[in-house]
Amino acid sequence: MTERVAQIIKDHAQDGARLREQFFADHAQAVAEIARIMAVSLAGGGKLLFCGNGGSAADAQHWAAEFVNRFMLERPPLPAIALTTDSSILTAIANDYAFEQVFSKQVRALGRSGDVLVAISTSGTSPNICAALKTALECGLITVGLGGGTGGAMREYCQHALMVPNNRTPLIQEIHAAIGHLLCGLVDYYLFEAVAELKPFLEQK
Repeated sequence: MTERVAQIIKDHAQDGARLREQFFADHAQAVAEIARIMAVSLAGGGKLLFCGNGGSAADAQHWAAEFVNRFMLERPPLPAIALTTDSSILTAIANDYAFEQVFSKQVRALGRSGDVLVAISTSGTSPNICAALKTALECGLITVGLGGGTGGAMREYCQHALMVPNNRTPLIQEIHAAIGHLLCGLVDYYLFEAVAELKPFLEQK
C-alpha cells in the first residue's frame, strides 16, 4: 500500500467519523422523535413505506427488510414496504406515465392516512422523491425525509427531516445507513421494551 492510498483511507475514515459524531450529537432528539412517530403508526395499525433512487433505493429495501423480518430483537414482523423493488410496477409507471411518478402512484395506491413515508435522497432534488412526498401529504401520510446539505426541494414536503450537513454523497449515505439502523432499533425499543413511553402518544390518536 502506498502512502497516498493510506492517506485516502485515513482521510475518509476520519471525515466520516467526525461527521457521524457531530450529526448524532446535533440530531439525537429528532431521530428519537421520528422513531417514536413510526412506532405509534405501527401500533395503530399503520405501515411504513420507503423510497429512494440508486444507493438510496438499496437503503429503502434494506430497512423494509429489517422491519418485516427482524432487526436485533426477536419480535413479530412489522409492516413495511420498499417502493423500489417491484420491477413490473416501476417499469409500467415509467413507460405509461413518467419516471417521476414511479413512487407517487404507489403511495396513492398503498398508503393510508397515518402511515409513514420515509423518502431518501442525498441531493434532495429527485423529482420522483418530491412527487412521492407531495402525494403522501395529500393522502394524510406522515412524511419523513433523509437528505443531505440543506435538503433541496424535498425539504418543502417533509414534516420531519434529517439532513446530513455535507455535500459528499458517500459520507451522506454512511450517515443515512446509521440513521436507518437506529430507527429500526428504536422502533423495536418503543414497541416491545418501553411500551409505557409510547402509551401517552397512543392515547392522543
